Amino acid sequence: MHGIQDILPELAALSAELDASQSWPADQFALLARAGVLGWVIPAEYGGTGIGQRDLLAGYIDLASACLTTTFVLTQRNGACQRIAASANAALKAKLLPALARGELLATVGISHLTTSRQHLKLPAVRAHEERDGFRLQGEVPWVTGAAHADFIVTGGTLADGRQLLAAVPAKRPEIQVDRPASLLALSASHTSSVRLDNVLVERDLIVAGPVEQVMRQGAASTGSLGTSALAAGLSRSALDRLASEAAARADLVPILAPLREECDSLISDLASAAENGAAGDRALSSEAIRTRANSLALRATQALLAASKGAGFVSGHFAERAVREAMFFLVWSCPQPVVHAALRELAGLGMC
Repeated sequence: MHGIQDILPELAALSAELDASQSWPADQFALLARAGVLGWVIPAEYGGTGIGQRDLLAGYIDLASACLTTTFVLTQRNGACQRIAASANAALKAKLLPALARGELLATVGISHLTTSRQHLKLPAVRAHEERDGFRLQGEVPWVTGAAHADFIVTGGTLADGRQLLAAVPAKRPEIQVDRPASLLALSASHTSSVRLDNVLVERDLIVAGPVEQVMRQGAASTGSLGTSALAAGLSRSALDRLASEAAARADLVPILAPLREECDSLISDLASAAENGAAGDRALSSEAIRTRANSLALRATQALLAASKGAGFVSGHFAERAVREAMFFLVWSCPQPVVHAALRELAGLGMC
């Protein structure tokens, strides 16, 4: 359906070296371009395929099963494309989207400071000031995946009156400083950095949305937290596939694998339902409920694989060792506070609810 089945084995084969080298996944993105993946979230009128939310999540699950790092980078790139595609700025869409669909440009997002990160600060992390020619941005964007490789960063700032704006900021301007990528517990090859904006002028023709109150709630059609849950489900499925290989020779693992596999299948089914119909009044299909389940499953499935793999799985470079580290990512990546609280309750033996 997605045209990606031919590239999944190659992505999986490259994933261990990608983790070890922490190099940018350029070869992996070439594979995505070849398979048409870069057009998934771009409307057909701009050269993309514009697939539906259900198919997008299914694609994320398949890709994350092969290489979580590459898929994470893709979601950040897709987040930027979705924001641009949802913009009322027709000229900006015509300028950027066709080249993004072809893989000639790379965009990424730096928006956590407008949603979850650094909201406790008295002053906005990025301040915006309006001028005749556009807006000046001053401050630090804390988490930008692939910042050093991007042509455009979709980011924003807050005006003195509280309104916010989003813009497609050219990433190579001299007033923009990209810090060294953070050394992370996992996914370091995503080259996620802080970006400093030193009085950067953003012309009006680069505005994606705003200025408005709570700009992140304006218009962009996105899988949001469901996309994150899809990646966790993909990692879980991959870990359980490895556990199934172990269980084929060890009967004692069969009763361990069976409930985890059933849970994973149910999660993937509910992700598809939520993408197609929304929660529709079913609390179990809310994005937070699904994210809570996905986080929990990713942690337990990968640790079950590690335990089954014994000492070999504890050696650096083994799939189980890497998968356990990667599962931890979901505890901190765009994780809503109720989901964090549910995880803490589960870790404390209090149950998730």
